[in-house]
Amino acid sequence: MANSKRTLFLKRRLRVRNKLRKVNAGRVRLSVHRSNKNISVQLIDDVQGKTLAAASTLEKDLGFVGKNNVEAATKVGSVIAERAKAAGVSEAYFDRGGFLFHGKVKALADAAREGGLKI
Repeated sequence: MANSKRTLFLKRRLRVRNKLRKVNAGRVRLSVHRSNKNISVQLIDDVQGKTLAAASTLEKDLGFVGKNNVEAATKVGSVIAERAKAAGVSEAYFDRGGFLFHGKVKALADAAREGGLKI
């Protein structure tokens, strides 16, 4: 029986998160979620179990509500880099979840790097 897309996605997500747990030395995690209409990102401190900063296309002041394209992902990446600086975070591990690292996810990561966040 063939694996469904959802099953393959969940396997990838668990594989990525397990690898991050092994190498995470107390650094925060930059977690990305991409839906069909929006993209969101969070800086999560797994030691304390708290979200330090977040950004999403659902925020009206970004002007990308309901858009999930490379341009929106780039804007969200630059915003999360600014908010990370404000929260005192300079390094983070990139948690792409089960999403492949190309297109919107890659654009978000590149914009966060350009904004000064070390991934």
